[in-house]
Amino acid sequence: MKRTMPAETKLVICVWHSFTEWRPKPLIAEAIRKRWPEMRVVHLPDYDKLPEELPDTDIFVGYSLRAKQLKDAKKLKWIHSTAAGVAQLMYPELRDSGILVTNPSGVFSVPMAEHTMGLLLALARNFPDSVRQQDRANWSQQELWDKPQHLTEVNGQVLLIVGYGSIGRELAKRAKGFEMRVWGVTRSGQGDSAHAERIFPAAKLHEALPGADYVVIAAPETAETKHLIGVAEMARMKRGARLINVGRGSLLDEKALISALETRALGGAAIDVAETEPLPADSPLWKAPSLFITPHTSALSDRLWKRQAAILAELLERWFDGREMLNQVDLGRGY
Repeated sequence: MKRTMPAETKLVICVWHSFTEWRPKPLIAEAIRKRWPEMRVVHLPDYDKLPEELPDTDIFVGYSLRAKQLKDAKKLKWIHSTAAGVAQLMYPELRDSGILVTNPSGVFSVPMAEHTMGLLLALARNFPDSVRQQDRANWSQQELWDKPQHLTEVNGQVLLIVGYGSIGRELAKRAKGFEMRVWGVTRSGQGDSAHAERIFPAAKLHEALPGADYVVIAAPETAETKHLIGVAEMARMKRGARLINVGRGSLLDEKALISALETRALGGAAIDVAETEPLPADSPLWKAPSLFITPHTSALSDRLWKRQAAILAELLERWFDGREMLNQVDLGRGY
């Protein structure tokens, strides 16, 4: 892929999402224009004018570009996704195009790790029921203790992180501060062992599950990871274990989760993502026992777009200098 110089480069930023914080902030375009004033930078607030901008676009910064739009983007050389997950881009036309795809891997890791640690502690100390009882003005000490799963400590407990990437490593650092034992699962069984006492290959997930007190799903969304944790996997988990999903909704079999909670095979669960978002009001997940739901807020932070701007600037520096690009998406694996 022949790279361009700033003066001959057109960069288009375009994301529209119903949730306002997923829309790129003006500071992204402002930072790029200040650093490379000779570059053409177009920041579109929605997709209305995208068709007329695409034909001479060299670099596209956004969340999604459909196959029909890709066909019109005849000069496109590089897509930078503002979302870490890129399943929406993994269609044959793009895989075969030779276009470089990067993502902002790492920018969400710290807030997601802190959020996940919060979910884990909330399950251990049953904060959700405490809040519900507070809303009823009920001093619920006895009721909380009489739950099938007593209030517990996390020190000495085994935390299994399925998808031991940048988010998993940040979570492991924090879990070690609570004196938890950390196990990880990666595709290859290789990974940074600084904070993990064991790392399993994905093929041995079933061997790892029975030893875990807490299981966190933080793997990427691919065709292979759909319902990565389902009936068979929950059956392998120890009775009373807790399950947390901060990856993607498709990674977890929601019907199996509800069943495991209703039968008390699991001691509790927390999800930040769902197969259908926003989660419909009639979803049975809302009423599942011992389930704590946060509305896909784990990645949110008041520092998010500053981090996004910084990583995009770093990638542009490398692009123009001819250096190796960071955060390249493996189009074969889909992440």
